[in-house]
Amino acid sequence: MTPQDIAEVTELLEAVEKADARKPLNDHLWIDLRLGGRSGFAGLTIRHPDTSQLIAYCQVSRVNDSWSLDLVIDPQHRNQTLELGNHLLAEAMQIITEQGGGHIHWWVFDPTADHQLLAQKATLTSGRTLLQLRVGLPLSKIIVAATKDISTQSFRVGIDDEEWIALNNRAFADHPEQGGWTSETLESRQSEKWFDANGFLMHYIDSQDSTIEHELAGFCWTKITHDSDPLLGEIYVIAVDPRHHNKGLGRSLTVAGLNYLASMGSTTGMLFVDKGNIAAISTYLKLGFTTHHQEQAFVGDISL
Repeated sequence: MTPQDIAEVTELLEAVEKADARKPLNDHLWIDLRLGGRSGFAGLTIRHPDTSQLIAYCQVSRVNDSWSLDLVIDPQHRNQTLELGNHLLAEAMQIITEQGGGHIHWWVFDPTADHQLLAQKATLTSGRTLLQLRVGLPLSKIIVAATKDISTQSFRVGIDDEEWIALNNRAFADHPEQGGWTSETLESRQSEKWFDANGFLMHYIDSQDSTIEHELAGFCWTKITHDSDPLLGEIYVIAVDPRHHNKGLGRSLTVAGLNYLASMGSTTGMLFVDKGNIAAISTYLKLGFTTHHQEQAFVGDISL
């Protein structure tokens, strides 16, 4: 992707964001695009035959041991979703095949019948469903008072990196996107404009290991979207070390993160959760969250 390519794709993404009130690429895909493509990246485009204007974009990105896809259609050409999508997804599948194949995730915001048909033709089937939950901020005093208060400290870049990566990868060992993070993955997020170490909350407890005084038991990493209206504060990633589950830390860390977001001016808190994670959803509903929308993954495997 040349700088001109990136500029044109970014313009298309901004038009889609304005029309749909959401960002069309997740962070991993956006970082791949902004960097001009890394190993395992491909950007596919379709232009209008008369004006050469970019009207459709498909991105292929390698994510750990799987592939992630996203399909973006210009709002003025949504009536051509099937035609444009078929061309782009077929090319994307061919690229993945040439790169050795593997497991594929295509995430779709509130999928339509067209998306279902595109997935079927690409031999992809329905997989995980993510719920985006939202809650008004600040939280009610009743909810805060009913939550065990825990101490947190801000993430220290260059000091806490390795310990955090180890905990993150234990907590998300079976997660296709959040598991298997490396120092490079973490650094790519730290280089983003939205990164705020003060809102990356770490919870330590006394260690039972005599060689260290404290150990990381959980964290709540927050993110603020400053150009949103209302000002949206996100719980970007939250996890408790599997060795410290069932101690109420998940609720406490969630409240700590939401309180931080409220202190920074956010009037709405948001997070994503797997629809199958009943325990986490129960916790969030008790804190006042409600479902805003859902995103569906279409999945499949390509072998040589």
